[in-house]
Amino acid sequence: MKLTNQKRLAADIMKIGKSRVWIDPERSEEVEEVITRAEIRGLINDGAIQALPQKGVSRGRARVRRVKRKKGLRRGHGSRSGGRTSVSSKKERWGKKIRAIRKRLKELVDSRVIQRSTYRRLYLLSKGGVFDDVDDVEQYIEANRLARRRSLG
Repeated sequence: MKLTNQKRLAADIMKIGKSRVWIDPERSEEVEEVITRAEIRGLINDGAIQALPQKGVSRGRARVRRVKRKKGLRRGHGSRSGGRTSVSSKKERWGKKIRAIRKRLKELVDSRVIQRSTYRRLYLLSKGGVFDDVDDVEQYIEANRLARRRSLG
């Protein structure tokens, strides 16, 4: 039994694709005899021809992935594409770095390891991008003997 013409007409009438047209297998002989649009409309109203529901792509896996990324998972080297700045911008990286350095400098002044004048100089140097990280600042302090001398008495 050939139902291709009937399927095509039904798809056109229901404004859907041919693959979404469902013809009742028990009434296929009845559908086969039908040739006009009006007759096909009648079969659609009877329920012999129906439109199948639209298929979509499931978002379930995407939701799970997003939750994992929020937790910091799935962000390793294998998941990255692009250069260093595509993961986090230069501005973001600078912000993280300078905050850490400034926090450490404040700790050193508050604990009286360095003087305020030294703090000011190091603050300006760090603003100028001289230091790569907190460890670099501490190495600079050690190398240039900027730490206060501890009194023995």
